[in-house]
Amino acid sequence: MTALYILLIAASYLLGSVPFGLILGRVWTGVDVRRYGSGNIGATNVLRTLGLRFALATFVLDAGKGALPTLLAKALGAGPSVAAVAGLAAVVGHNWPVFLQFRGGKGIATSWGFMMSAVPQAGIAFALIWMAVVALTRYVSLGSMVGAVAVPIVCLLVGAPGAYVVASSAVAVFAVVRHKSNIQRLRSGTENRFRLKKS
Repeated sequence: MTALYILLIAASYLLGSVPFGLILGRVWTGVDVRRYGSGNIGATNVLRTLGLRFALATFVLDAGKGALPTLLAKALGAGPSVAAVAGLAAVVGHNWPVFLQFRGGKGIATSWGFMMSAVPQAGIAFALIWMAVVALTRYVSLGSMVGAVAVPIVCLLVGAPGAYVVASSAVAVFAVVRHKSNIQRLRSGTENRFRLKKS
């Protein structure tokens, strides 16, 4: 692995660490989204706290954090291994950001952006499964976990490079680990159901 690729992976982690949901809330509304709702910096809590337009902006920016490193790696001529590590580094950055003392989000939008740029079929499946589960149950957390766990299976089915299968498996594990508190609430019947907040 060349120095350029090492630099790309490090930069991917730093990009992933940028807390766009927190920044948007503070700059445009003066609200720290960590103090409301679930306390998460991702699009779902931004939706609950600030409304749809801020949530959409957060989702697009967070997804971009996952997509850009892999796309850039491909543009530089890197193979699947480097592209996969770069995308995964962005997800790790979002989940455990250096700028927030390693207390970040749950990485779903960033993971989706990564998979869309790496294995589009898996990214599309992720989105469709998420939408189906949320539509049926109104639990965003459940849709996120089921969608993420399906991704490595889809990668295997479409014959994606092994590096993407491994990286997508890590994405699935991260998604479940980061939703630990949601799993507890789902089991106890106290998990919040999806409700659209207009801004």
